[in-house]
Amino acid sequence: MFRILVADDEKAERELLSNYLKEAFGATIDLRVVENGRQAVTMATITESDILLLDIEMPGLSGLEAAKQIIAQREDVKIIFITAFPLFSYAQEALKLGALDYILKPVNRDNLIAAVKRTMELIEAQKQLSQVASQINKIKDDNDENENVLIQKVRRYLELNYMKLDISLDSISEMINLNSTYFSALFKKEAGVNFLDYLTDLRINAAKEYLRDPLKSSSEIASLVGYDSGGYFTRAFKKRTGMTPTEYRKSIKRNSL
Repeated sequence: MFRILVADDEKAERELLSNYLKEAFGATIDLRVVENGRQAVTMATITESDILLLDIEMPGLSGLEAAKQIIAQREDVKIIFITAFPLFSYAQEALKLGALDYILKPVNRDNLIAAVKRTMELIEAQKQLSQVASQINKIKDDNDENENVLIQKVRRYLELNYMKLDISLDSISEMINLNSTYFSALFKKEAGVNFLDYLTDLRINAAKEYLRDPLKSSSEIASLVGYDSGGYFTRAFKKRTGMTPTEYRKSIKRNSL
């Protein structure tokens, strides 16, 4: 069962979100609802929420500030922010906090359910990854089958988590309690490509899809796919595709004519 917490200062929004979630997930979730940021901090701590749906613009303690306080106590909590204001500065701050999604009001039911499902998949992927890593660490003589399963789980974890700024070879190695040099060699052996190239490909492929949206700037897309520098993103994109993001976007437009 997934423990979900909804925090929004507008009663109509709270009821709408609650109804959507109950209809989609029923008894598979433990749903709690609060009306401000301070209540969110308290409830998230008491119930050990897995997933938080936080309105950013709550009075008193904003959703962003509430998230910071909750993360300080529970780093593994997953956060989806909701806002009526499509400000890039909000999106940047949300991503820096490790938010998994950023949904605009009025909330579209399908977008909400898809975001929550992705978050649930990520939680399950993390659990499976930890379990496999724990099994391997208990076995002194690792076999090929165990190693293959581990790297499959790592790859799935990266597919769900590539946009996080702190994802790296070292962070994953630490997560699964393996020496980074050994893990690097193991990943290349099983995946057929080195870790950084695999992660970069995930990010660039996601960026290609975002570039189909003319309303998203290159710097915004950089943040959405895990780069904290627009310049670094542009260089990585050109190295992979032979074009800058701007050139790629123009090519999409030409091909659609």
